[in-house]
Amino acid sequence: MNLPNKLTIFRIILIPVLLVFILFDFIPLDIQIRRYIATIIFIIASLTDALDGHIARKYNLITNFGKFMDPLADKLLVTSTMIALIAMEDSVVPLKAWIVILIIAREFFMTGFRTIAMEKNVVISAGNSGKLKTIFQMLMIIFLLLNINNKVFINLTYFLVIISVFLTIYSLVEYVIKNKNVLKD
Repeated sequence: MNLPNKLTIFRIILIPVLLVFILFDFIPLDIQIRRYIATIIFIIASLTDALDGHIARKYNLITNFGKFMDPLADKLLVTSTMIALIAMEDSVVPLKAWIVILIIAREFFMTGFRTIAMEKNVVISAGNSGKLKTIFQMLMIIFLLLNINNKVFINLTYFLVIISVFLTIYSLVEYVIKNKNVLKD
């Protein structure tokens, strides 16, 4: 197993650890301290995403396992953290369920869309808007986890939520328009 695949597996292992710090009160730490620890874990997991892709491309270590598991690990990290954030009652900026549903629905749609494209031997690789969407979703999650109660921070968090929703929709529309031939029979 190569290093990029090990990093992907490490990211998947970090997800339940992250969720324990967000969701469970049995850890005898103040909730804000647990949030800071969860933020650090989320940042480390997010950095492994960038690192494994970089290493895989630079050293030609791309594998079928990586092609399948890397995007799955990313989706698991982002969506499970957002779902957990909905449950956090102390949030200064609460994450609305409809936003998480929209983001998850987009991911399901894109998975189906890529599957149809693959059956037609069309590869739909991540475009700039999709990459930007991921970056802003990760920044949004970091700010929501930090939960700092200060006007500038709150406004920045709301801004990141709005941009994340916009990029979620925009990137989906862009992918469909650029690849509309995939939907033709």
